[in-house]
Amino acid sequence: MLEKYIKAATRKVKADLVLKNTTYIDVFCGVLRKGDIAIVGEKIVGTGEYEGVEEIDCKGLTVVPGYIDGHVHIESSQLSPEEFASLIVPRGTTTIIADPHEITNVCGMAGCEYIAKASQNVPLDVMLQLPSCVPATPFETSGATLAGKDIEKNIVNGYIFGLGEFMNYPGIINCDPDTLKKAEAAHSAGKIIDGHAPAVYGYDLNGYLCAGISTDHECVYKEEIEEKISKGVYVHIRHGSSTKNLGNAKYITDANLRRFILCTDDRHAADLKEKGHLDDALRKLVADGLDPVRAVICATLNAAECYNLKYRGAIAPYYLADLVAVDNLKNFNAKYVLKNGKLVAKDGKPLFDTSKRYLPANVLNTVHLKNMKADDFVLTLKGKKAKAMTILPGGVVTGCEIVEVESRDGDVVLENTDLLKLAVVERHKMTGNIGKALFKGYGFKGGALGITIAHDSHNVILMGDDNESMAKAANCLKEIGGGMVIVDKAKGEVHSLTLDIAGLMSSRDAESLQSDSRALIERAHAMGVKRDYEAFMSLAFLSLAVIPKLKLLDTGLFDVEKFSFTDINA
Repeated sequence: MLEKYIKAATRKVKADLVLKNTTYIDVFCGVLRKGDIAIVGEKIVGTGEYEGVEEIDCKGLTVVPGYIDGHVHIESSQLSPEEFASLIVPRGTTTIIADPHEITNVCGMAGCEYIAKASQNVPLDVMLQLPSCVPATPFETSGATLAGKDIEKNIVNGYIFGLGEFMNYPGIINCDPDTLKKAEAAHSAGKIIDGHAPAVYGYDLNGYLCAGISTDHECVYKEEIEEKISKGVYVHIRHGSSTKNLGNAKYITDANLRRFILCTDDRHAADLKEKGHLDDALRKLVADGLDPVRAVICATLNAAECYNLKYRGAIAPYYLADLVAVDNLKNFNAKYVLKNGKLVAKDGKPLFDTSKRYLPANVLNTVHLKNMKADDFVLTLKGKKAKAMTILPGGVVTGCEIVEVESRDGDVVLENTDLLKLAVVERHKMTGNIGKALFKGYGFKGGALGITIAHDSHNVILMGDDNESMAKAANCLKEIGGGMVIVDKAKGEVHSLTLDIAGLMSSRDAESLQSDSRALIERAHAMGVKRDYEAFMSLAFLSLAVIPKLKLLDTGLFDVEKFSFTDINA
């Protein structure tokens, strides 16, 4: 094959495919250039003036390398891997660093294997990270556990690219033996380790990075970004549905440009369909003032170099022909998308079939609950002051506010307050665990919301102002095998969306799922959920016990900063 590459590169023979009359981004020098792009097989063989057996005229278009998402959970799209690809590839994303942390917490290694196999028949490179924290903390009940010995056994699997985000930063800093065994196993296998270390600074950061961790997608502050980059970390700029920090791009300088990469982390189907993927991030970054060439470098070459993806992320000889021809560097609307030298999407539509989806039995029927009753959600307080959770719009960081409360017949009174009940019900092992808390400021009234996406152990999470409605929501989720539900008490209606794959994802097509998902989200907003919040995705993060400050687990109310349980009574 090398001979064919060289002969085509030197114009002794025609290339297989030539993108004619392009303006393209040279990500190495950070400039725009003009010329044809010649392709043989899956490789770019040259730029200049070329003839091809097949030619595509790209006059008026700008060609950029295929985008690389530096950190994503496919499960958060609520789509199968095949349908996920059908939405993001036509937007220009050709490679993702995927952490199947969510489904692995429910199904164990069967979840990892499912994502790997389901991704094989779509034109998207899925670099699969072995989840490092299953469960995320030892304080909650998950469907599976991956201890150090399990990581040692599985990290060497051929379909495993690296070790997923290491959320248990206290375990590393405090040298927990089993935690360190996981990092050591990744190093022994020669595989990269992704990070997750919100607000970790100074000597603690030094210790965390001594585990050989390469990235972080949880940066918030300028000082945090500067310190992490100064210590060799690649910093993700994140554009998810609930978690967004595109504002961090304002800290990009000439000196540190090459240490920023783009990711989406968690982005649901409706946003992917309506707004886009990394193309949407690029649009917003450029609109906010970031030079478009710099933005593309973050979405391509930087990610490729961070993850040791050789010959990817640039337009140059012998580089993989993953290319996107966009209308301009303002809108980033993809006219053509090439993967491995083949045209796989045109005008925002996939040219590949996803109708035959891989669906093994071991990722179905994962919601195991007793029949729930209204009395299960009675919340008895000792006095007239209690701790209430709050959440900042656009993020997953929660707060704690001391609120005045009244009780009647042994249950907290919610009428005429901005308070709701929050409950996390264990759904893997039938333990009967129910964590209960108060939440302030969500806005919802008149029933209950429920979801089987509850990061990271994915128990059932419920919010409401009526015990009967909360019980009804839980029972509905059991009946449908997982998903999202709204109970409207006044109308006597129950509306749901089934997520049959591990209670996280749907085996349906993307088009119908995102339409129904959007309708359910709008229904939640109509019942009062503030527009500042993603109605269900924000809810799903309220049990994430590795992000400050207060979180609710199936085992109780948890203070992340103290890394211990806390009493709801204040």
